[in-house]
Amino acid sequence: MQLNVAVVLDKHEAQWLGSAFADSPAGHGHYRGKVLFGKKAEQKFLTVPNADSAIAASRQYATKPHLAGSPGDFETAKDFLKLLQTELGTTVPAALPIYSAGTPQSRNATLGITKLTAPTAWIDTYYPVMNTPLDHSVEILDEQGNTVRALELEEVADGTDPEAGEYYDAVTTWHGLSRGGSAKGKLVYANYGRKEDYDELTAKGVDLNGTIVITRYGGIFRGLKASGAQERGAVACLIYSDPRDDGTVTAENGYAPYPYGPARNPNSVQRGSTQFLSIYPGDPTTPGYPSYENSTRTEGTNIPSIPSLPLSWANAQVLLAEIKEGGQNRTISLVNNVDDRVIPIWNSMGVIPGHIKDEVVVVGNHRDAWVMGASDPSSGTASIHEVIRGLGELLRNGWTPLRTIVIASWDAEEYGLIGSTEWGEDFADWISQYVVAYFNLDSSVSGTRFRALATPSLAHFVRGIAEEIEHPTKPGKTLWDASKDHGVLTGDHIDAEALAAYEVAEASAAADSTGVGLLGSGSDFTVFVQRAGVPSNNIGFESTLQDPVYHYHSVFDSERWMETYGDPGFSRHIAIAKHLGLQIVRFADSIVLPINTTHHAQELEAYLDKVEAIASTTSLDVDFTGLRGAIHRLQKASAKLDHEKTKAEKKLKKLLRRLAVRHLVRGKVHRALCHLRKVVGKECAHSERAVSTTSTPAHAMEKPFECSKMSSKASAGGLLPFQPRVGRAPAWAKEQHAHAAANIGHKHSFPVKKFKKAAKRVRAANQKLKAFDRGFIHEEGIKDREWYRNLDVAPGKWLGYGATTFPALTEAFTIENNATLAKYEAKRLQDLIEKLTNEIRV
Repeated sequence: MQLNVAVVLDKHEAQWLGSAFADSPAGHGHYRGKVLFGKKAEQKFLTVPNADSAIAASRQYATKPHLAGSPGDFETAKDFLKLLQTELGTTVPAALPIYSAGTPQSRNATLGITKLTAPTAWIDTYYPVMNTPLDHSVEILDEQGNTVRALELEEVADGTDPEAGEYYDAVTTWHGLSRGGSAKGKLVYANYGRKEDYDELTAKGVDLNGTIVITRYGGIFRGLKASGAQERGAVACLIYSDPRDDGTVTAENGYAPYPYGPARNPNSVQRGSTQFLSIYPGDPTTPGYPSYENSTRTEGTNIPSIPSLPLSWANAQVLLAEIKEGGQNRTISLVNNVDDRVIPIWNSMGVIPGHIKDEVVVVGNHRDAWVMGASDPSSGTASIHEVIRGLGELLRNGWTPLRTIVIASWDAEEYGLIGSTEWGEDFADWISQYVVAYFNLDSSVSGTRFRALATPSLAHFVRGIAEEIEHPTKPGKTLWDASKDHGVLTGDHIDAEALAAYEVAEASAAADSTGVGLLGSGSDFTVFVQRAGVPSNNIGFESTLQDPVYHYHSVFDSERWMETYGDPGFSRHIAIAKHLGLQIVRFADSIVLPINTTHHAQELEAYLDKVEAIASTTSLDVDFTGLRGAIHRLQKASAKLDHEKTKAEKKLKKLLRRLAVRHLVRGKVHRALCHLRKVVGKECAHSERAVSTTSTPAHAMEKPFECSKMSSKASAGGLLPFQPRVGRAPAWAKEQHAHAAANIGHKHSFPVKKFKKAAKRVRAANQKLKAFDRGFIHEEGIKDREWYRNLDVAPGKWLGYGATTFPALTEAFTIENNATLAKYEAKRLQDLIEKLTNEIRV
């Protein structure tokens, strides 16, 4: 009986749960045979991702340029749409389902997700203002203003790397969303261009007015380097890639430059956006609302007012020689002409409807690249390609997830998270009402170290799954063990300052006590975390100081580099695909949402400890007693919610088992009675309700067992419409009828009301779990950057990517140094936490 009950649960649990939660039948139709759910679905999924398929996908996307808004980008949008249509088994319309954002078709595609009964896919077109390069130059001038040297700004590549050799000038070296124009001035070196670097120059009496600042990449987001330069009066900014930041993998340590070895190609250039990401992401001209074709535009306030250009190390050496001791310090001329205009972009979207229509899991990866982007983002695209194949295999084997799943291939992430941000602003209310989690994948592989970032409520979930996945290269170890991995390319020489900066970044990234880092910004999770308060995470393998140099945003981020140095054999691509896929299946199929509010609540106290430590270094007098008390009350409320969600799930599972037993007994009785009919030469019509291999919806649970065409009123005995006359048949039938009555009884023998009540109890707990991260969203946002509304964590104003906990409160000390503001922010945070405590209280 134990084994048979388990079989029944395997087959029907998801649909029973879906019907109970939704109060209506659900699913994609009928599937006869074993229906996958839970652990069985997870095990099946893990058999699908494989390296050969991932390599083929990588070659499909990463062997040609696909800059956002370009014809190549549009082709990849259609490629991804076709993948979704094929694997999800959608109906393919005669015309491509490409909808202009804001039109009824586009609006209905997303707003109708909660009503879908079959998978679907489409493309949304948004219309942001972006730019493309026209012409550019950097020249050294003599005292008369004549050009004495013009730098060759394009990357130099040959046929050793075939795609790099073919496309080295397909996308010129420039900064997306940079200010167009020209400038002349003397060079000033500003190290990493961080706030402390500029402050140090000011302290030394260096006047930046009218100068051209040159900084190295690293430390903070590139847009903030330009921001710091313009705030201090510079007329332009140059940013270069310095091999000192490449760790041990340098020519100094004997490593040959790419494509002949793993060290940096000195001609490589890091393109990238100079948007001021920590002010707001997305289309600069539509902050807080979507960029439709006819949207009202504003002047963007999150883009530079001075021109900038990226440089190779080869060119940087020429310019740095000018300002070295003994250098000529000649005037530098910079030209950066760009074409600012509305450029269409394309988000490819797919949906797998679940039984529970109003709880939606979203997973996303951006598709656009600065050139070919074998790592960023195509390694992620190759991994999610394998995830989609795995989900398709589950669907073909009868799986319907408990919750609805949305898959997004975002566009224009590289310019400033534009595709995801515009969709998030377009459907803000829908996301707030329905989305229970967002899983992001940017680059899945650029090095050997596994890195997981998450809102604290998902930290245990992410780490737990990583502890279940096998290590991609080391037998006997897990994917989580790879979070301590580093490359094997060692050397005697390493830059002390670069090492210190790397170690600071490492310590900051592992701020959570689980070892899972915090989410600030820098990828497509931003709109979900910072505007909507949706629990989110991001995973991938990152480069360490001993790994082959990753040529970020360069033409050398190529398929050859990936297959030769980045991830030979693509084992890391597959590990990420398995982790992401397992996240999706497990989260979608969990009865209780795997959101750990108690861990998150406990982390809040560590955030406050950090603020107090900062405050102690200032002269500001601020009392945090009220805020700490609010955090303690939230912790207690969360602990009670933990107890409630555990009891609720246990009760529902107990009733599910009772329902499975009832279903099993009904089937046995039905088969026995039908056997009797056959013995006497009668046909037995099968009752779908009695022996169905599909769902038993909740409303059907109340109906008593009754074999098809066998009325209890048709005979005096009330069991059969005939009198069997074979051997012991009459006595046997009476025995079976008594057995059925004992196990099933009349129509109220199964506690339908209790089942519904138990499902409602679980649902109530899930609503509180969903509300937790949303509870840190404040409509007024953070001072001077109101787009960011999360008072729990946000990108640091002077970091861009990196997370700052209790950002508004922290920056009242670190940036504003204002006691009145600090007291206001402490009280605002306290009020928010007290409101959240009341909301999750059970």
